[in-house]
Amino acid sequence: MPAPERSNRAYRNIARVVRPILLAITDRDWRGTEHLRHDGGFIAAANHMTNVDPLTFAHFLYDNGIAPKILAKSSLFTVPVVGGLLRASGQIPVYRNTVEAGKSLAAAIDAIAAGECVAVFPEGTLTREPDLWPMAGKTGVARLALTTRAPVVPIAQWGPQDLLGRYSAVLKPFPRKKVTVVAGPPVDLSDLYDRPQDSAVLREATERVMAAITALLEDVRGEQAPAERFVWRRPPGEGR
Repeated sequence: MPAPERSNRAYRNIARVVRPILLAITDRDWRGTEHLRHDGGFIAAANHMTNVDPLTFAHFLYDNGIAPKILAKSSLFTVPVVGGLLRASGQIPVYRNTVEAGKSLAAAIDAIAAGECVAVFPEGTLTREPDLWPMAGKTGVARLALTTRAPVVPIAQWGPQDLLGRYSAVLKPFPRKKVTVVAGPPVDLSDLYDRPQDSAVLREATERVMAAITALLEDVRGEQAPAERFVWRRPPGEGR
């Protein structure tokens, strides 16, 4: 399979190691790839259930010709080896609750302007919803979308949680797990573009993205999500 045009050498080297592993331990059901953009920058926004999600998310995009720039928590960039790989492949650190928080948004804006796909988990952390439905999202995806006016492609994943439980550190690769990843049409935010980015507008844009992801996941699971979206607030001092 040819590597995505925008992947650099480090990205391709990582893929040479990670892709064969994912191919060996997953049966993939990928849908909606026609909604992915190849002629300009866009935002790919997915639900987040387990720490293996970024790999299955990136696998879906990479094998469909896109090398995403994933917004990842800044602490990962300090981990030996892992941090070096993230930096070399051009991933974007997220500085939460610090004076450097604006750097993440600026870097993502620049990436989209350069024609890249910026991949985000709008919830900002693993969902705390008891049945793994998407919870309320953070407004970062809205700020990025409304500032750049780039398409936001909602993506739902189901199955990665069988590889690695939500809070587990034990990977369960065998037997092979079915991983379903579905992309939907871009979320329409056009009526919000010229409005001030106040809290009401940001919440509205964020909820539209989360609703689109949830609708895709309902179809995958064959179930209906709770009528009221779960809201989680990080306790003081708690990590991801």
